[in-house]
Amino acid sequence: MRALVIGATGSIGGVVAETLESRGHEVVRASRRSDPSVDVTDPASISALFAAVGDVDAVVVAVGSAAFRPVTELRRDDVVHAFTAKTLAQIDVVLQALDHVRDGGSITLTSGVLAREPVAAGAAAAMANGALESFTITAAAEAPRGIRLNAVSPDVLANSPRYHAAFPGHRPVTDEEIGAAYVRAVEGIVSGRILRV
Repeated sequence: MRALVIGATGSIGGVVAETLESRGHEVVRASRRSDPSVDVTDPASISALFAAVGDVDAVVVAVGSAAFRPVTELRRDDVVHAFTAKTLAQIDVVLQALDHVRDGGSITLTSGVLAREPVAAGAAAAMANGALESFTITAAAEAPRGIRLNAVSPDVLANSPRYHAAFPGHRPVTDEEIGAAYVRAVEGIVSGRILRV
């Protein structure tokens, strides 16, 4: 299987790329700092990436950022940034990937625990994650040619200890758990699912 992992230099994308490679898949790693490179906030950059990579069996998107501010300090720009950088960016990848994923292939997005569990100052990220999950459920039902669409929704990552204090009482998820969730999305048969880790 040939898989494109977007965000492959990040904490999640790097784990996904290594996991898929360890299972014998050919992995094309893309990020802002790689070759091929991509800026997922720019549809033209996404188009250029697919033109360079060609058709694939799977696309995994592990990108996004959001400001963490108390809701009393949250600005409209913070909300727009979270939606643009996490939600709309991944949706733009889906809209273009549908023309480049082979029949019966898969597209896997990345949301996060804040769609279902609140933490202080996490409202913008919660909005971005929740919107992405809602999109996934409905878009999967309309995906053509047997293409499956899912989202992985991880809790705080064990490999990112700088964030642990912001998630009191949460159990950090291991690289192995993250890898297994994306393997399920890429190699399995489920579609329209939010795979919670």
